[in-house]
Amino acid sequence: MTDVLIVGGGPVGLFLGSLLLQDGVAVRVLERRPGRNAHTRAIGIHPPALAALERIGVARELIGRGVPIRQGVAVSKGRQIARMPFAAVSDRYPFVLAVPQPVTEEVLERRLRELDGGALLRNARVTGMHDDGGRVTLSVTTGGGDSSHSADFAVGADGAYSTMRSLLGVTAPQKLYPDHYLMGDFPESSPFGSDAALFLESEGIVESFPLPGGVRRWVVRLGKPPACPDPEQLAGLVARRTRVALDAGANTMLSSFSVRSRLATRMASGRMALIGDAAHEISPIGGQGMNLGWLDAEALLPVILAVVRGEPSADALRHFDATRRRAAAAANRQAEVNMALGRPLPDGVLRPRNAAIARAAAIPAFNALVARRFTMQ
Repeated sequence: MTDVLIVGGGPVGLFLGSLLLQDGVAVRVLERRPGRNAHTRAIGIHPPALAALERIGVARELIGRGVPIRQGVAVSKGRQIARMPFAAVSDRYPFVLAVPQPVTEEVLERRLRELDGGALLRNARVTGMHDDGGRVTLSVTTGGGDSSHSADFAVGADGAYSTMRSLLGVTAPQKLYPDHYLMGDFPESSPFGSDAALFLESEGIVESFPLPGGVRRWVVRLGKPPACPDPEQLAGLVARRTRVALDAGANTMLSSFSVRSRLATRMASGRMALIGDAAHEISPIGGQGMNLGWLDAEALLPVILAVVRGEPSADALRHFDATRRRAAAAANRQAEVNMALGRPLPDGVLRPRNAAIARAAAIPAFNALVARRFTMQ
């Protein structure tokens, strides 16, 4: 008998499944994809999320397979103007971990299967939902036909285009931003090693992060979506703005995206809850989205345990809804600040703005505060 149904087998759904299984809760994770995501999009794991991942015993392996970024540097016109060390943000995890998303999903899926080899059902598409106040029943279509699955509680962790959110009738108003980005992975050719680098230039920001295996990710802010992005275009933009040469022929990932945000009008209803991108979609700039979903799952755990054990849970569910929606709103505000910092500026404005950043970064207390905000502490 299943206690909890989780719709969505990405990083957030897999993590919640393992948390629940460790507490003796019977879980079924329904994932519409036949296999794991092969694209390396989300790469940054922040200290609070590493502490959460430690609860299911995967933090150490992820750290061993990633690159701990222990500081960020700000650069303009070839000169470093500020540095932000992360040493003071966490005693246990004084860094942001850069690890490819496929690796993260591989580690999380293996942990789920260690706890229950049959917990994950792939190629399963949810088509209907009914909550009778005592059990939640989901209609599911798989390669073998149609079926239904019932549980005490159901969670939608099925991404920005969430089916569960639609079935619940929950709205998530969309906000569009004038920010568009082109990003790609190339062999390391910069002098920054394991540091993150932000290039604050008049044409717009360029962000750069190390990845395992001698690879570095480059993200360039554009004024409009690229028509037909290619590695040569990205390499040319990076060279012009940063003076770093990239080998376009050795590009291993290329992607472009425009920024929008959504925040669900509620994250809990009856015997169901939404977490991760199903509840809140924010700008990838700053790398908070996946981390926010893991923290949603961690906060939801005691609520689900109360439901499964037949304990009073209505107040706890309302508290979860209110606190996690506030956390998502705060993360979105931080993402908006990050994007504003990277927009184009004429040199006459850029120079004094960057000088102000350099002066502020030289104040230890201010630098530490910004580092904590950047790392979601």
